[in-house]
Parts: sequence; C-alpha cells; structure tokens
Amino acid sequence: MSYPPPIYDGGSGEVSARVVRAGLEPAVVYPNGNKVFYLAQGASTQGTFGLYRWEFAGAPSGPAAHFHRTITESFYVLEGTVTIFDGADWVRCHAGDFAHVPAGGIHGFRNEDGAATMLLHFAPGAPREAYFEGLAAGMGELDGDAYDRFMREHDNHWV
Repeated sequence: MSYPPPIYDGGSGEVSARVVRAGLEPAVVYPNGNKVFYLAQGASTQGTFGLYRWEFAGAPSGPAAHFHRTITESFYVLEGTVTIFDGADWVRCHAGDFAHVPAGGIHGFRNEDGAATMLLHFAPGAPREAYFEGLAAGMGELDGDAYDRFMREHDNHWV
C-alpha cells in the first residue's frame, strides 16, 4: 500500500487547523436525551471524513443491523459500554475499544447498560448531519414509502 495522491500542492503549508473545544454544545438532542456533537463535518474536511461524539443518555437505544453502500463507519468507545453488532454477534465494547466497518459491512450499535459515550467516524465525509437531525425531528417514525425514502436518501439499508 502506498500513500494516496497529494490533495495539497502548495509549497510551504498554510494556516488551516481547526480546534473544537470540549465545551461544545450538542448539535442534536433526541427526545430520549441522546446527544450528537459535530466535531468535524464532511463539509469542513473537504469530504474526507466526518467525526461525531455520540452520548447515550441512559435508556437503551441505537440502530438495529444495517449497512451503508457509500461510507465506512468506525466506533471508538470513550465511556461506558456500547454493544456493537459486527455482522455476526453483538459485542460488548468498553472505553478504549475500537470497531471499524467497511462499506457494505453489516453493523448496529446500542447501549444496554446505561449512559455511554463514543466517537463515530465516517469516511468519506457524507452529510450525516441531515440524517441525525431528521431522526431527532421524527423522520424515523414515518410509515411505508416515506420512511424507506428517508433511509435510502441517507444510505441506511436495514437487514
């Protein structure tokens, strides 16, 4: 494996780093109290990745088994226990555990033991914000064709 082609062709570098402070307010708060913090959106990373902090409020929640056709997804547990479906089994993951799911990989996640916090990383940087915000606004409660259309639009394919 080699390095990919250059994405920066300048000669001396540039001042372009971005710092996100710990006191960031959540971008999305779900009715069950779960929170999503936008750390790096695809729009700010030239589409290379998206990074989000997900805080489970306590009551068990999370998506069932599904896959994505266009993005990879990775999970890094910061606090508590997050149970991640690896395509075959639900695996209990604790602080410091990491899971990576290639495009097409069947996965899911949930908190069964109360509050937990994890990082979600998507590559490339798809606009997952509209998916998170749509679910918080009740789009996940739609019926039939409208639900299916919302999920397809956001590359969520349930198994």
